[in-house]
Amino acid sequence: MNFTIAGPAPSAATSSQNTAATVQHKKLTDAAQQFEGMLLQEMLKPMKEHGFAQEESDNGDEKDDSTGLGDTLTTFGSETLATAIAKSGGLGIARRVVEQVEDEKAAHSHAHPDGV
Repeated sequence: MNFTIAGPAPSAATSSQNTAATVQHKKLTDAAQQFEGMLLQEMLKPMKEHGFAQEESDNGDEKDDSTGLGDTLTTFGSETLATAIAKSGGLGIARRVVEQVEDEKAAHSHAHPDGV
C-alpha cells in the first residue's frame, strides 16, 4: 500500500533549496568526518611509534624492513582505522562540528533574512 498526503505542491525554489541544503549538509558531514579521522590518526601514531605495530623476529629483535613496506602498510592501516572509527561515530567530534556549523548558519540566516 502506498499512501500519499495531498497538499500544496512544493515550489521549484523550495525544492532546489532543499536539494542545495542536503548537498551542503553532506559535504559538511564528509569534511567533519575527515577532520575527525585526521585527529584519530594523530592519536593512533604513538601506538605505532612505541612498538604496538612492530613485528619482531624469532630472537626478539625488530625485523629489518629495508623496503619500507611494513611502515607503509602500518600507516595505511592506521589511516583506514581512523577513518572507519570517524565514519561510525568516532568520538563525536564530527557530529559536534556539523551541529555547531549548522546552528551558527541558522542563527546567521535568522539575524540576516535578506542574506547579507
